[in-house]
Amino acid sequence: MDQLALLFALLLGALVTVPLGERLGVPPPVLMTLGGIVAALLPFVPNVDVPPGLILPLVLPPLLYASVQRTSWRQFAANRRPIFLLAVALVFVTTAAVAAVAHAVVPGLPIAAAFVLGALVAPPDPVAATAVAGKLGLPRRMVSILEGEGLFNDVTAIVLYHVALGAAVGGTFSVPGAVGELVLSAVVAVAVGLGLGWVAHRLMGILGEATLQIGLTLLVPFVSYVLAEEFEGSGVLAVLTTALFLAEYAMDPDDVVGRLAGDTFWNVVDTLVTGVAFGLIGLELHNVFGTATGRWGQMLGAAAAVVGVVVVVRLLYLLPAAWAARRMHRRSDVEEDIPLTWRETVIMWWAGMRGVASVALALAIPFTIDDGGDFPAREEIIFIAFGVVLTTLVLQGMTLPWLVNRLDVRHDSDVEREQERRLALRVAKAAKRRLREIEAVEELPEELSEQMLRRAYDLASRISPDIVDEERRESHRRRTQRVRRVQRIQGELLSAARHEVLAARSEPGVDPEVVDRVLRQLDMRSLRSGPP
Repeated sequence: MDQLALLFALLLGALVTVPLGERLGVPPPVLMTLGGIVAALLPFVPNVDVPPGLILPLVLPPLLYASVQRTSWRQFAANRRPIFLLAVALVFVTTAAVAAVAHAVVPGLPIAAAFVLGALVAPPDPVAATAVAGKLGLPRRMVSILEGEGLFNDVTAIVLYHVALGAAVGGTFSVPGAVGELVLSAVVAVAVGLGLGWVAHRLMGILGEATLQIGLTLLVPFVSYVLAEEFEGSGVLAVLTTALFLAEYAMDPDDVVGRLAGDTFWNVVDTLVTGVAFGLIGLELHNVFGTATGRWGQMLGAAAAVVGVVVVVRLLYLLPAAWAARRMHRRSDVEEDIPLTWRETVIMWWAGMRGVASVALALAIPFTIDDGGDFPAREEIIFIAFGVVLTTLVLQGMTLPWLVNRLDVRHDSDVEREQERRLALRVAKAAKRRLREIEAVEELPEELSEQMLRRAYDLASRISPDIVDEERRESHRRRTQRVRRVQRIQGELLSAARHEVLAARSEPGVDPEVVDRVLRQLDMRSLRSGPP
């Protein structure tokens, strides 16, 4: 098996582990990691040969872009205090704690290299956390916290990593220089992200067709990351900024086909890239374990110490930080996503799994330093990093569903229903307002006007049936049954038509391009006559 065959095997595994994980009750990222470990032990599976410097630029941009599609800039802005308190500050605390312990337990590990290790294991992985927590029925508020924490933790940790790496390689460190580098990296990243987002928005208007626009969104995250890195900025923050800009300003409410196609496309990309990334983690473990030959006791002891620090520090920090966030929340009228109970705080603690970013940063550590010597304790750092990733991802990922059930933390359906109800009322009012505007410039028959007004309420009642009274709800139910029956029959007619058109494709003298054009018209008709 060569490298290309291995890649396709990982892509296939990424698809298969989704339904398999649902049946077994195991998160797909955990299954892919375990599958990678098993594959690495097979004699015919080659060692992974991916340049470390390419892992972050190839894997992180599409995953970050896909994650941002589920949130908004306003949500980040509203949650800036809890994100900073529960996420960004925790990276600094974890980095310092890991560096202190690693410097003490790993022989010959300088403090600068210890900070490299601390920075790369500090950030919980946003992909792993949301992929695992998002399937457990947690309150949407908690999933939002984990998403925001993961995204901004990556930004903070990667910048800290580069500062510590520069000190370890160059042998010098300056606090003012490090602070200046952090600020400059953030400013450059935001400027690149906003600039590229504006350019991409303009290009989408020029391209027009949904296929071309989706193709552009695939390129944008990579361009944003690479461009920011070229100007010494944070590629992760640049991708985050670009994605938030496009999500806020580049969405056309009337582009139904483009939005559905784009959502489907990015779901596919998210599934495939996530699977490959976690499969690579498992495959790389084979090489990493080889470095421990003859000193398993020492290496496992150091890894266990760092794992303990990572897990315990997160708990010891989150408990008072969450309490402080709740206190600040009660003193303000601002809507914020915070853990409301100690149970939710415990779930947040146990959801702090490490993943793709930690592995990529560990493998990207250079072999030598500026004076020509070997990078100090590089093998030990990589082994410990993989130990942290494997322990948190597999152990915490597999036991998180049990913990959620044990603590009985579930999404607040009443809150979601109330939000749906408010949106349904806005839908009805907007449709009714537009109908009145049309009636002001067009003369509509009374029967047609009443029918359109009824449909305006129908739109809202489909979203939230609670907004109408019992009589209207029963009337709507009967109409819905009638419409569904008509749509079922119409769907069968369209299906028969599609089968006939596809059968004509194999007949002599029939142009396949004409067949595809007719088939597309039938497909579009089916889309327009979707569920009521």
